[in-house]
Amino acid sequence: MKRAGVIGWPVAHSLSPVLHGYWLKEHGIEGTYEKIPAAPEDFQGTIARLRADGYAGVNVTVPHKEAAFALANSNDAVAQSAGATNLLIFHGDGICGRNTDAYGLAASLQENIGRLDGREAVLLGAGGAARGAILSLDQLGVGTIHLRARDGAKAHKLASSLAQHVKAKILPGALSDWSAVARQAALVVNSTSAGMEGNPPLHLDLSVLPNNAAICDIVYSPLETQLLKDAKASGRKAIDGLGMLMHQAVPSFEAFFGMRPEVTSGLRAALVDALGKRA
Repeated sequence: MKRAGVIGWPVAHSLSPVLHGYWLKEHGIEGTYEKIPAAPEDFQGTIARLRADGYAGVNVTVPHKEAAFALANSNDAVAQSAGATNLLIFHGDGICGRNTDAYGLAASLQENIGRLDGREAVLLGAGGAARGAILSLDQLGVGTIHLRARDGAKAHKLASSLAQHVKAKILPGALSDWSAVARQAALVVNSTSAGMEGNPPLHLDLSVLPNNAAICDIVYSPLETQLLKDAKASGRKAIDGLGMLMHQAVPSFEAFFGMRPEVTSGLRAALVDALGKRA
């Protein structure tokens, strides 16, 4: 029986066991997918124990993604660009690291709005999630990424570190000039924690956006943030973070259990139900 899991600190909130459990049952695969709590100082030792116990690998969530990148014997190109790894695959001769977050967001966005070749997008935030989101937008063909953060200096630092890894033009700055950069945007992506449960919401003047612009929030708890409520109220397309979560898990499941699953309405319904039971 194959075993895998998600490692983080904390990890109790993770929906990944519901997600992978759905696919295991759907395809009749004998395997388990577990929540594995590990404090930062215990991360390396926990990975060693899991390898010794015969696990196929783990997904990695906060705060361990950079530690996972450092621990892996090799990392794929996306992980190297992002400087973070969210998937560790265990082999007899070492650990292979991958980053599937960028793929997950790109797949979710393409599913909802298609490609954005040569278009403009506004990305909010300059943390680790923003780094992956820049790679996602580049995969979709975005021509110009307006990177905006409350701390403009952080946006400039992130832009300079990723400029050589993407074809898109990254224009960094402070969130205070939102109105100026939003007027031609086909897409807005919020990669900050604003609006997440326990955090204050993000309020933006969406009227400055084109009427056909889409707004995406990578948060999935709550499923509908205030930003997405405002997007719907303005008549614009709202994309929640559940799509990214589902799509980023596809390569992981394939690596752990040997078959590539599909993202379906049934899977989404199961995750929405799980979120509802937490409320």
